[in-house]
Amino acid sequence: MKGTAKRTGKVWRLEEAKSRLGEVVDEAKKHGPQVIRRRGVEAAVVLSFDDYVKLVKPKESLVEFLASSPLVGSEIEVERSGAVRRSSA
Repeated sequence: MKGTAKRTGKVWRLEEAKSRLGEVVDEAKKHGPQVIRRRGVEAAVVLSFDDYVKLVKPKESLVEFLASSPLVGSEIEVERSGAVRRSSA
């Protein structure tokens, strides 16, 4: 397998994918991304729309993450240790 992505779907030759596009799309919806090879090289991926939305969905910012924490309002006090300081190089 080329790259580090984990595959769950099938690998299709370009000619086969072109002639069976409906099946490629159905497989993407049922079994995950479908890889298309052109001249033996991985060239494209067909994703279900749900997988695409997950991929491009903006990640929440650190501020949003902390604001949604279950610890919000718990009045936990955090003190900073003076043991380790950053140098101002």
